[in-house]
Amino acid sequence: MYIVRAWLGRSVPMAKAAVAAAVAVSISGFNLKGEEMSYGEAKQFLERHTKVVELADGDAHVAVCPEWQGRVMTSTCGGPGGSSFGFIHREFIESGRPDAHFNNYGGEDRLWLSPEGGQFSLWFAPGAEQNLDNWFTAPAMNEGAFKIRGEPSGRSCRMGRRMKLQNASATQFKLGVTREVRLLDVDDLAESFGRPAAELVAVPAVKKVGYETVNAITNRGEPMSKEKGLVSIWMLGMMNAAAETVVIVPYKQGDESELGPVVKSDYFGEVPAERLKITPEAILFRGDGEFRSKIGTSERRAKNVLGSIDFGSGTLTLVHFTMPDDPDKHDYMNNMWELPQAEPYTGDVANSYNDGPPAPGKKGLGAFYEIESLSPAVALAAGESLTHRHRTLHVQADPATLARLARLALGVDLESVRREMFGR
Repeated sequence: MYIVRAWLGRSVPMAKAAVAAAVAVSISGFNLKGEEMSYGEAKQFLERHTKVVELADGDAHVAVCPEWQGRVMTSTCGGPGGSSFGFIHREFIESGRPDAHFNNYGGEDRLWLSPEGGQFSLWFAPGAEQNLDNWFTAPAMNEGAFKIRGEPSGRSCRMGRRMKLQNASATQFKLGVTREVRLLDVDDLAESFGRPAAELVAVPAVKKVGYETVNAITNRGEPMSKEKGLVSIWMLGMMNAAAETVVIVPYKQGDESELGPVVKSDYFGEVPAERLKITPEAILFRGDGEFRSKIGTSERRAKNVLGSIDFGSGTLTLVHFTMPDDPDKHDYMNNMWELPQAEPYTGDVANSYNDGPPAPGKKGLGAFYEIESLSPAVALAAGESLTHRHRTLHVQADPATLARLARLALGVDLESVRREMFGR
């Protein structure tokens, strides 16, 4: 569940739609498709450009970059020579040129704040038309380092900073923000995906890396109100795309007259049928970095677990995040670009984005897809905090083990997923 608590003078652990188009405009001159790197190569590349804090347990490694807004840039379950799971935007990093629209370093876990569009948007100035030219990531989220708090332990790293932001209704926010990155143990995995799934991946033959980010915002300014606009925590994970990658989003079943549509998929227009399937168990969505599209699940449909399978590399990714037991009774920020929004507090709980060209002749951001989660929005009194946890687990194993894990954690049959999306 999410956490709201009074600030007691001590630290608290703590759509994508616009990003793709805006960044494509501002850095369209780059070759954005990137190059495949091992984890060791990725870490060496990052160390040439910024400070890297590495968390490690055997062959499980996680690379954190505090100077790039505390991002988890990448991870591996195979040691230095293993796969690097996080998308790293080499061209942008090597250019050394900051971008006021969005500093697109990449990274498989980064912290933003919601909403993106509407009268309470954090991306548009008051009175500005909500279009690409006027879309800017707030400097507080786009630049500046997170300061490391204490000494990293090798299994965890804690960071924090202050942020000042203004929304499109001219409401000012002053926030204390903390982020803790922590390696997960078997009990953590059991809590997120069930004890049988945790025991399945605990055997030495299964390669895995699991970590969480504990993200918290504390209101350091005036009390927040729904009339002037709220904020929520928005977690985005950029993963390397591949031709045979499918995002898997379990959902709550029920009649649309009561629960609404199973999936929201109209962010960029129609998603072709071969790229988006709805089965009785889950929403299936291509993550190949070839077609710009985005999906979301509402507070009435969302479950707090989703993932992806790369059939080519034999990698299953699972994501778990904190969500109230009754999310439909909480406010979630609306990220659509609309002025005014009729329902600014009805939005998605989880999203997935697949990159691709934003228009004919335009280059996309890179070969990545995203798995995202959002916290509820809460009218925080002065000194109150909101906390959101986002957990990521990458597993590489034999097909039978991956199939069993997907069934346990996501409730899907991987062979059925393959047939639905690829016809074989």
